[in-house]
Amino acid sequence: MIGGEDFKALFVEETKFYNRIVLGPILPSAVWEPLPHFLQTWLRCYIGAVHVYLVSALGWSCVIYYWKRNLYVPEDCIPSKRTMLLQIKHAMKAIPWYSLYIAFDEYMVENGWTRCFPRISDVGLQAYLGYVIIYLCLCEVGIYWMHRLLHDIKPLYKYLHAPHHTYNKQNSLSPFAGLALHPIDGILQAAPHTISTFLVPTHFTTHMVLFFMEGLWTASIHDCIHGKLWPVMGAGYHTIHHTTYRHNYGHYTIFMDWLFGTLRTPAVGDEDEPKIS
Repeated sequence: MIGGEDFKALFVEETKFYNRIVLGPILPSAVWEPLPHFLQTWLRCYIGAVHVYLVSALGWSCVIYYWKRNLYVPEDCIPSKRTMLLQIKHAMKAIPWYSLYIAFDEYMVENGWTRCFPRISDVGLQAYLGYVIIYLCLCEVGIYWMHRLLHDIKPLYKYLHAPHHTYNKQNSLSPFAGLALHPIDGILQAAPHTISTFLVPTHFTTHMVLFFMEGLWTASIHDCIHGKLWPVMGAGYHTIHHTTYRHNYGHYTIFMDWLFGTLRTPAVGDEDEPKIS
């Protein structure tokens, strides 16, 4: 493996490359090249996050609400345009802060504070795959407990998580609701990704891809369409979370909710239980 300083140089080289390919085609070089590297990274993360959010949510909303209208979502469960615009407004206020958090995450990697490595060849394919599995497991555990504590600790719920739960019916949930959170709420739920890089060797590019995958995932789990793909914690499960407030805190899978007794499985004709805020 390469020495520490060489690792740092490779990380910086990689983030500079990402900055060039995102900012270069969008902004004149005279605008972004004079900026400090950290600000370039923040700007790239911001532009990337806005595009991931709007393209994924808008594209999927057009499919399920207009092109395939009533095929996936009943007429009376389609959210109004006003509701979706409010969610967009809410998310756009938070995205600059999410982007700042990701830029700081990259800053920690570039300065050698984490256990990230720059190339898969540094550890070998077999070790890389093992580390990815451990990383994902740590994220499952961390996001479950972070999400659950945001409900169980009343001040955290009242001041941070409650705004997201104003969307608590099928006709108020949409792919745009995924990032419509208080900025600190969203950062806390993303924190297990960063914490994992301090605990397990992590391929840097994979780490960043999984960060931005969150944008796609959060859009998909707020569309109220139950995919019925075990053991995925899809939209059917997450809709129950938004309507009962006390089930299905998990991330990609149902395992943590099953283990700690908070799992509720979508079923035809299953009525919502009374909400507990």
